[in-house]
Amino acid sequence: MLYPQRLSQFTREHADTVAALLCGFLLFLGWFALHLGALGLAFLLLPAAYIIGGYESAREGLTTLFKEKELDVDLLMIVAAIGAASLGLWRREYHLIIDGAILILIFAISGALEGYAMQQTERSIRSLMSLTPDTARILLQGREEEIPISQLKVGDEIVVKPGELIPTDGIILSGYSTLNQAAITGESLPVEKTVGEEVFAGTLNGYGALQIKVHKPAQSSLIQRVIRLVEQAQTEAPPSQEFIDRFEKRYAKVIVVAGILLATLPPFLWGWDWETTIYRTLTFLVVASPCALMAAIMPTLLSGIANGARQGILFKNGAQLEKIGKVRAIAFDKTGTLTTGQVQVFQVVSVSEYTNNDVLKAAASVESSSEHPIGKAIVQAAGDLDWVAAIQVQAIPGQGIVGIAQEKQVIVGNAIFLQQYVTNLPEQLQEIVKSWEQEGKTVVWVAQEGREAGEQGSRGAEVMGVIAIADEVRVEAAATISRLKKLGVEQIVMLTGDNQETAHSVAKAVGIDQVYAQLLPEDKLDVIRGLQQQYQTVAMVGDGINDAPALAQASVGIAMGVSGSDVALETADIVLMADRLEKIAVAMDLGRRSQAIVKQNIVVALGFIMLLLVGNFLGNINLPIGVIGHEGSTVLVTLSGLRLLK
Repeated sequence: MLYPQRLSQFTREHADTVAALLCGFLLFLGWFALHLGALGLAFLLLPAAYIIGGYESAREGLTTLFKEKELDVDLLMIVAAIGAASLGLWRREYHLIIDGAILILIFAISGALEGYAMQQTERSIRSLMSLTPDTARILLQGREEEIPISQLKVGDEIVVKPGELIPTDGIILSGYSTLNQAAITGESLPVEKTVGEEVFAGTLNGYGALQIKVHKPAQSSLIQRVIRLVEQAQTEAPPSQEFIDRFEKRYAKVIVVAGILLATLPPFLWGWDWETTIYRTLTFLVVASPCALMAAIMPTLLSGIANGARQGILFKNGAQLEKIGKVRAIAFDKTGTLTTGQVQVFQVVSVSEYTNNDVLKAAASVESSSEHPIGKAIVQAAGDLDWVAAIQVQAIPGQGIVGIAQEKQVIVGNAIFLQQYVTNLPEQLQEIVKSWEQEGKTVVWVAQEGREAGEQGSRGAEVMGVIAIADEVRVEAAATISRLKKLGVEQIVMLTGDNQETAHSVAKAVGIDQVYAQLLPEDKLDVIRGLQQQYQTVAMVGDGINDAPALAQASVGIAMGVSGSDVALETADIVLMADRLEKIAVAMDLGRRSQAIVKQNIVVALGFIMLLLVGNFLGNINLPIGVIGHEGSTVLVTLSGLRLLK
């Protein structure tokens, strides 16, 4: 029973190929029958070849004609084939029936080859669909139970064992492992993950068992958003393809009118006989059809989209792949885009009586009770040191925090806050702090009560040192800016709501000359509009909700996929799945290569059409040669578009 099932499945999956093979087999038998003089058998076999090989084209052509009231290439091919057969019967030159069958056979073979070529692109894209398992192992009252992913709820705890795929996005509750995120983010090396860090559906767990808490619905996971956007990209035609589609409809009408004129005027103008006139008319219908032109764009763009997806670059549609190659100016958001968006301890300076570690330990003891990002950065920096959490901790928003550690009061905060507890601030530290602030860094002062904690508030504390906090610039940012300049981007600017000092410090570090600071979301929008007036095609790179208006206004909006907000991801046209800025240059190169290949394909397609038309008019080609030239150019253009897969 398995063999018939497999045969049926093969036939369904390769229907075009099976039809072409049967058509070719029947054509050969029909030709052989004609050669032996068995006309009756030939007239049974050849119509069967016509029907099997041309059924799909005839169905599509007639559907387009009756439903959309438009002529298309498929119908023209069938008309040409039937015309050749009719002419052969009329003149009793039965080789013309063979010519018509060869036309249908080559058209069927071409369709099968184009189908396989496009499946190559489809396979590259749709491989995303198989990245997540169907079930998840959930913990219920201490027991493990497998349930469909669709039944997962926010708050559920799931277990992922070594070597398994992560079923949905979540936060690690316990365990440590390395995850292969290449399929989602394009990162080539496994990434270490531990408690508190986010993991993504579709990534492959390494050697450690993980317990993960679901923190968002399964349908909102990163991979599901990618799949939805990829499906959308496949169904939306870019402007260039829409133009070609409109052109094809008008062009088909022109072919029909020209065919009618060619079928009627030559006998009167040039003295052609009617048989020659009709034959050349049929050949004209074949060689003038714009099949290659129709295949010049979408295979190329879909290949580019598939290539980008493999490298962690998600194009929402082909139009954005076209546009990114034309970008002349790029605007970058600062926080979370050029920087990591996560503040870190940049430097620690202590007074002579203390060490840098003393300063960090004292600060961490009180900041361990704080939820502020600066406090978390200090605690993280002091992670390997031996410190004890303070008691009686009190935070004063916008100023600082105080607490008691090892029976001494510890004060952490800005200079004004510290001056409530200390007599004076060391001058050498003030000079250092001044230079840090000019570089845009946030400064935290640390002091410790010199006497017993019971005497706190008596301005008897002494300064231990200062800590510089900074939002870390992405390591690849400077190289990315340099690469974009080499690619010919005329203007690169930075947009931020931060102060001038911080903005200029980051801009200098990454190599950006033009800075717009202290901007509201609507101000960013105005800057993008101004750039568009000057440079036309402008890209905006951002990650936050406040970037969404500018991302929407830009010709190409580029969002950071990991750190980006949902609003930014939905608004943007391109998503960098791994937050890797260097992928912007890769995307731009893909866009430019796609434009070049599309132009090459259009030139090849039009060149073949013109060459075949001239050859037909001069009488130097017959119908099968015209078909081979026409279909050969179509396959050539399709395969050319698939170059972007590599």
